[in-house]
Amino acid sequence: MDKVDVIVIGAGASGLMCAATAGYRGKKVMVLDHANKAGKKILMSGGGRCNFTNMDASPKHFLSDNPYFCISALRRFSPQDFVDLVDRHGLDYVEKTPGQLFCEHSAKDLLDILLTELEWSGAELKLNTKIHHIDFQDGQTVLKTNQGDVACESLVIATGGLSIPTMGATGFGYDIAKQVGHDILPTRASLVPITIQPDRKAQLAELSGIACEIAATAGGVTFQEPMLFTHRGVSGPSILQITNFWQPGEMLAINIAPTLSLDDLLDVRQSTPKKSYEGVLSHLLPKRLVELIKIEFPWLSERSAQTSNEQIDSLFRYLSHFDIKPNGTEGYRTAEVTLGGVNTNEVSSKTFESQKQKGLYFIGEVLDVTGWLGGYNFQWAWASGYCAGQYV
Repeated sequence: MDKVDVIVIGAGASGLMCAATAGYRGKKVMVLDHANKAGKKILMSGGGRCNFTNMDASPKHFLSDNPYFCISALRRFSPQDFVDLVDRHGLDYVEKTPGQLFCEHSAKDLLDILLTELEWSGAELKLNTKIHHIDFQDGQTVLKTNQGDVACESLVIATGGLSIPTMGATGFGYDIAKQVGHDILPTRASLVPITIQPDRKAQLAELSGIACEIAATAGGVTFQEPMLFTHRGVSGPSILQITNFWQPGEMLAINIAPTLSLDDLLDVRQSTPKKSYEGVLSHLLPKRLVELIKIEFPWLSERSAQTSNEQIDSLFRYLSHFDIKPNGTEGYRTAEVTLGGVNTNEVSSKTFESQKQKGLYFIGEVLDVTGWLGGYNFQWAWASGYCAGQYV
């Protein structure tokens, strides 16, 4: 039976980071993954260019039942620390929107850096490895796999959540946590497109493929970013962001003209009486959306001087309350992250060691820590992986 100091289950962002960190400390490390390739989610994220961090990352950008849990790791391994790492390898990257860093060419460049670090640290990577059973014994843990038995002193669970099962995501990490008595907080797909009720979907069917800037509100939080109409519902940055806060069964408040106030609309009639409200909206919204609004308000093409206060008020309410009753989401199939997971109240925020089982560690998405869209979840992977790697 092989024996190593540390086994990391999961060759994703947090697992590779943790393994290299531990390897550089002189630990004998083995990374196991059931997939045939490491870092599959890294390769497909960000449209294949991987939004690998956000320079603005702070605890306020993360959701958890214990909001204080992430503070320590984010302080000990900052976005700049990760940038320093990729700079040493000469990665070309771009800042697409303030704070969001993407690989300039391909996510493969980033994965190559992580695998190089893994190699330099002396850690071993074993793919196509299925784990049949884990036996926690005094002083060591024994894993029975399709490639033989292997024992370790420290076992790190970096298996991620349930998002994108076609990339190999499973609930294996949660099963291990339950095996030793951990509480798993309810999980659901997040940072995910929303599907809408059939009648509303039929009404908006003609808008599929167009996008506009909106303000989406749920759970007392508002995101003003683009929304994309799809043939199933709505997507785009604002919608993905709000799914972290929207609760199933709730309405989703949407303002499709967030820069337009009631006073602005009233001023059109006063300052440009010959101008139509159709013309005003055409500067703000896609043509097909304006055509849809005209069905509701046929007077839009008339001169603004001919409109009443009631008509203008009605138009404003329509624009600012373009609310949607979601049918649900597209689920784990397209979700970027999984909300919920291993209860962080049962894990050390310093070492990431389980409080239920000595020598067992949880890092990354398997924990109940979920970041906003925009590179925050990758930063959590790097930070949690690095910090656990200091102690395994």
